[in-house]
Amino acid sequence: MERIIKGFTLQKYVPLRRFGADVKHNPLLPMKIIRTTQSRLSQVDFANLGFGSGLADHAFYAEFADGSWDEGRIEPYGPLKQGLALHALHYGQAVFEGQKAYRQADGGIAIFRPLDNAKRLNRSGERMMIPALPERLFIDGLDALIAVDQEWVPRGANQSLYLRPFLFGSSEFITARPSEEYTFGIVTSPSGELYTKPVRVKVERHFTRATSGGVGFAKAAGNYGGAFLATREAVQQGYQQVLWTDHHNHDYFEEAGTMNVAFVVRETLITPALSDRILAGLTRDSILTLCREWGIAVEERPIAVAEIVDAAKAGELNEAFGMGTAAVVSPIEAFGMDDELHQVPVPEDGIAVRVRAALADIRYGRAEDRHGWMHRVAL
Repeated sequence: MERIIKGFTLQKYVPLRRFGADVKHNPLLPMKIIRTTQSRLSQVDFANLGFGSGLADHAFYAEFADGSWDEGRIEPYGPLKQGLALHALHYGQAVFEGQKAYRQADGGIAIFRPLDNAKRLNRSGERMMIPALPERLFIDGLDALIAVDQEWVPRGANQSLYLRPFLFGSSEFITARPSEEYTFGIVTSPSGELYTKPVRVKVERHFTRATSGGVGFAKAAGNYGGAFLATREAVQQGYQQVLWTDHHNHDYFEEAGTMNVAFVVRETLITPALSDRILAGLTRDSILTLCREWGIAVEERPIAVAEIVDAAKAGELNEAFGMGTAAVVSPIEAFGMDDELHQVPVPEDGIAVRVRAALADIRYGRAEDRHGWMHRVAL
């Protein structure tokens, strides 16, 4: 069986060509695609999607061995081939990305800033000694996978197809050294909103997310596993997330759980300056870009916990919100520290509401994409 999807020849089997990180990928070459015979699409309740409600029918895989990446393939989602000596399980040599594809107003599908995700994945991989993935392979893998599973892209308001590209060491040995083989994979999940209401966050002043010289700027798998305990304790105390602070003395804000964070103080939007401890969020960058274009004062700088506490007590903290792929924009209604809860206004006409609406219009194809952020998928 063979079918053409604009540039991809979908066949039951074709040999794979290998190429190194410095060789441009040719999207016109055949890609191995095996379709499932038992779709799970009918099991998804698209009228009541949570975040990450289930995995789509297919996954994309590419393998690195003998110094080069293969052409990649699409197969029905299923178990990995590796055993218990899988290198990533023992030494954590794994990084990932989070991004989304959106159903457009005209019925098409587009991905938000995929090339930027590809570049960030390679920055993370470089820190974890993972060979660079050709950006063309990243984009073509996303395009082909979404084309195959296009009916999994939701059509409802505030819904999207969450995309999870990832890289991991796939050799099987238990010697403490970098893997010799690597796997690039992509899985997808139809998703609704992560947070449907404003959140309460705990200012974390005991646990530390990242240290200078570490891997905090990378989307390394262990960064998130290491945050689970602090997050669970915060949830048990009535919060939804944590506000991470610096590792020196916990005096400065860094991130909000799995998001970047912003505060609006006396009409100025302030957010922690990027460092090797803070992830360079694409949603963060997009929001700062829009705010500057709108004439809103923006400051990227160190933000002392005491400064925000004082602003809240003085009534000068106008709003606060998290910024990230999963939550997009998540208003913060209160933050707690030292057994004291500080309320934060959540204005209906605030910056958070405005940027959320503007990003949604761009992502769903309802407004002009003046920044070239949306990548149209050929169907």
